[in-house]
Amino acid sequence: MIRSLPNSKTYLWSFQTYIVLYFIFLFAPLIVTCVLAFNDSQFPSLPWKGVTFEWFIGNTPDRVGIFYDQMNLSSILTSAQVAFFVTIFSVVVGTCSAFLFEQEEFRFKPFLYFMMLTPLVIPGVILGISILLLSNSLGLYFEESLGVDVPLFRPGFWLVVLGQFSFITTLCCLIISARLRKFDRTLEEAALNLGATRMQVIWYITLRFLKPSIIGAAAIAFLMSFENFNTTLFLIGADPTLPVNLYLQVRDGSTPVINAISFLLIVFTSFMAILNFYFSSRKSNN
Repeated sequence: MIRSLPNSKTYLWSFQTYIVLYFIFLFAPLIVTCVLAFNDSQFPSLPWKGVTFEWFIGNTPDRVGIFYDQMNLSSILTSAQVAFFVTIFSVVVGTCSAFLFEQEEFRFKPFLYFMMLTPLVIPGVILGISILLLSNSLGLYFEESLGVDVPLFRPGFWLVVLGQFSFITTLCCLIISARLRKFDRTLEEAALNLGATRMQVIWYITLRFLKPSIIGAAAIAFLMSFENFNTTLFLIGADPTLPVNLYLQVRDGSTPVINAISFLLIVFTSFMAILNFYFSSRKSNN
């Protein structure tokens, strides 16, 4: 499409219709979920039976709101804890990997770069099963050969962290590498010539330049970890994360408390996005 050329009314009408339909398709499920969170019904679906806040603050035998639902609150806490550690590990390793791959050519660089990208193209189900089989094999080997029981090799919190870390760190590396390619190396050379040490150059110049991409990578890593289901399902132990817990509730039949949880998550993520947009716009204007 050449923007400088005039467009027909049919084209403009079709383009505007496409935009409207696209956003309806994108946001209609979210709006329906938010509305049903206030539906006075025992089922998380239509028909509409009135407005209620009991799925948030209710504490009766037949209606337990999210703020009194210990199982869902525990799963939210587990997801947040997993996401926190995955974010820390992924950002640190992803930053180091970005420095590595932005260096001059070295031996096996293309092969290592290909291996780093491999977890992104492997389905999450296959990745979860593979990590589970590997951890079980290592656990049996240490137990039978050395008589040592290693908790890390059993399904549980830290195995979930390692499983998510295996592919989320690749995304962090790609995000940070994209900004590192724009970095002016002469700034580092000037700092070194002025007497700065290598660590001072990295801390005060390079990492300062990479700060926006590091924050962005951390945000993406946290959200991806928090909502991950495919890989986590095979590695979780006695304490399920929120996506796994919601899946079990939907499978067995649940109440609109699921919609209430979804509503709170949508509001929280939207608020964070608006806050980030506000500070980004304010910084660019200054």
